[in-house]
Amino acid sequence: MGYDKETVEHLNKVARTLRKDVVISVGLDVPGHIGGSNSSADIVTALYFYKMKHDPKNPDMPDRDRFLLSKGHVAILQYAALAESGYFPTEDLKHTKELGSYLQGHPDVRKTPGIEAGTGSLGQGLSIGLGMALGQKLDHIDRKTYVLLGDGEIAEGQVWEAAMAASAYHADNLVAIVDSNRLQANGRIKERFDSGNIAAKFLSFGWNVMEIDGHDMEEIMSALDRADDVKGVPTVIIAHTVKGKGLSFAENVVSYHNGMLTEETYRQALEELA
Repeated sequence: MGYDKETVEHLNKVARTLRKDVVISVGLDVPGHIGGSNSSADIVTALYFYKMKHDPKNPDMPDRDRFLLSKGHVAILQYAALAESGYFPTEDLKHTKELGSYLQGHPDVRKTPGIEAGTGSLGQGLSIGLGMALGQKLDHIDRKTYVLLGDGEIAEGQVWEAAMAASAYHADNLVAIVDSNRLQANGRIKERFDSGNIAAKFLSFGWNVMEIDGHDMEEIMSALDRADDVKGVPTVIIAHTVKGKGLSFAENVVSYHNGMLTEETYRQALEELA
């Protein structure tokens, strides 16, 4: 499936902007989840600026697509996408995690427009997303629910309860996306809690499974489009990514799971993402 070159270039530019917004949100000498935000930036860009039906002026529009950030600790990435979409001013990103700010370290459905659920207690997003997807079916709303999970997060047992239930209930309007960057907070996944063959596991649970390069915008777009044609079973897209993508000093570096930027690395990050 081919895509217009200008569209792809535009989306890649938006992804760079989101990564830059992530850097601005983290700021200086304060820990922030740079690694997992940057690994997911291309995926989130494709969802918000290509695939999903949503309206910043009407966040509760009944026939919207829904997005749940199950790995809620990378909320700064979703805030960037919401701001660039027009849900709130981009200037507010620099106040992330400040006392009194509506942009906190994890998404808060009560305070932040465009957030579908409070997430970040890892392992719960797929269950919540399944409930929303089944609700869409009951309400005869022909839209999808997308859930972004981390590959470290899928060690949580609740993920697999949801996976089994989604297959049993034929939730073909549910799309899970696994950000497979192979690193978690305290090391390499294979050395900490090896989840094995993720694709084989979802396949055994009765899911439609795709594997893609999570930084190839055309592959991401194609996978999301192909999910629209799947009937009777849920879809999972396993996106192979690089933690800290876009920042030379942070790529594949475990410490940037929740790392701090110095004045020097902050300046370097903005230069690399210009």
